[in-house]
Amino acid sequence: MKRLSMTKPNIAAAWNRYKPLLGMLIFPVLGWLYAQVNHPANQVYSLVTDLDRIIPVVKAFVLPYSVWIFYIYICLIYFFMKDRKVYARTLLTYTICALICYSIYMVFQTTVPRPYVDGTDPISRLLDYIYGHDAPFNCFPSIHCFSSYLVMKALYSSSFKNKRNQTLIYGMSSIIILSTVFIKQHAIMDAVAGILLADTVYRLLGLMEQTVKTRKANPALQKADIDF
Repeated sequence: MKRLSMTKPNIAAAWNRYKPLLGMLIFPVLGWLYAQVNHPANQVYSLVTDLDRIIPVVKAFVLPYSVWIFYIYICLIYFFMKDRKVYARTLLTYTICALICYSIYMVFQTTVPRPYVDGTDPISRLLDYIYGHDAPFNCFPSIHCFSSYLVMKALYSSSFKNKRNQTLIYGMSSIIILSTVFIKQHAIMDAVAGILLADTVYRLLGLMEQTVKTRKANPALQKADIDF
């Protein structure tokens, strides 16, 4: 009985500590919503430019592209272990950006022509698998790009950044962003729009957090709100 009573507080403490990670359960919901809008609308647009057309297909980029979501999970867990506020802000930014993307897909559906995949080597088969299991829509803005840039942005604004994690996260995120155009999953404009979206939402959330902190630290501002 004594041993049991000693473990209960430990279990409760562990639950309270790791409970915020349950926020990542939003990903299956977002994945389901993504599938609902990943189909052609009445009008499908193309944002492919001449620059996109001269970019060659580099099959090897399918490797970083295919591990993207696991990379995002790892970054979020890493942020959680280092700073829960950074984790929460990053997860909230991801959710808001994803919902904005889905809203855009519903009214402005774009596509990117995919090349024929020849070869039977593992990389070619993986690329063919990606093409076969992800319809060529939901392109603008790019979710791969906004989320990869987002974890770079989050790390940059954190207090725990160092040369090692900057090299790893900046490097991997950049490779994933490049992979979207080198395997023809996205056009350049898709990538740019995704980066701008994540940067804007992350900054706005930061400003909102700072405003709340300022008001809490200044009783006069709180009183003014009540009087108003």
